[in-house]
Amino acid sequence: MSIQQFRYAADNLGYLLYKDRTAVAIDGGAVDAMVAFCRDKGLVLKYATNTHSHGDHTGGNATLTARTGAVLLDHRKLAADGYLDLDGARIDVWATPGHTADSVTFHWNGSLITGDTLFNGTVGNCFSGDLRAFLASIKKLMILPPQTRVYAGHDYVEESMRIARIIEPDNAAIAAYLAKYDPGLVRSTLADEAAVNPYVRFNTDALIDRMTRMKLPVATEMERWESVMSLE
Repeated sequence: MSIQQFRYAADNLGYLLYKDRTAVAIDGGAVDAMVAFCRDKGLVLKYATNTHSHGDHTGGNATLTARTGAVLLDHRKLAADGYLDLDGARIDVWATPGHTADSVTFHWNGSLITGDTLFNGTVGNCFSGDLRAFLASIKKLMILPPQTRVYAGHDYVEESMRIARIIEPDNAAIAAYLAKYDPGLVRSTLADEAAVNPYVRFNTDALIDRMTRMKLPVATEMERWESVMSLE
């Protein structure tokens, strides 16, 4: 299965996953570019779906499906089923609530499309208000193999690393992370995130020490998560 990333609006990222001659659009806001890509590659856009229901991710659905005949699949139903079948290729679909109650993550062949749950360098805002569910979602993703690739819903890399440097000014891995940043194909690995993303590093000695010096609660994992989520 192949992936193509599309940038639209200010910093949104949408995707086509395709196998042989069949494709699915995930967060299809880049309608013109996606239609052109399918035409040039001889692909039939069979499905369209989303990582969550925020308008900047769903706004292209109506136009994209009208222009291509793609079937719009409810991402919540896909998460309940546990997978999407793309002509014999299985794409796992997991509920990953936190950013929103209906957030989902797509997983296949060592790759993740995480929407606004896990960004490259940060995590999403907890608009659902359920920090406990958000923690469970992040932990579910971070136990995957370190070389798992992360394709997120926005390009926030430079701003995220600016904040990471404020939180962990002595973290030398941040410079290496930025050196690999390519705005033409925004991605990282879970190993990269474990090295620099303060919002997944809340159990490390460095972050615990930092939060302790800031007089933030760190006694339990949930306290550490709540504390790191309060940092900017």
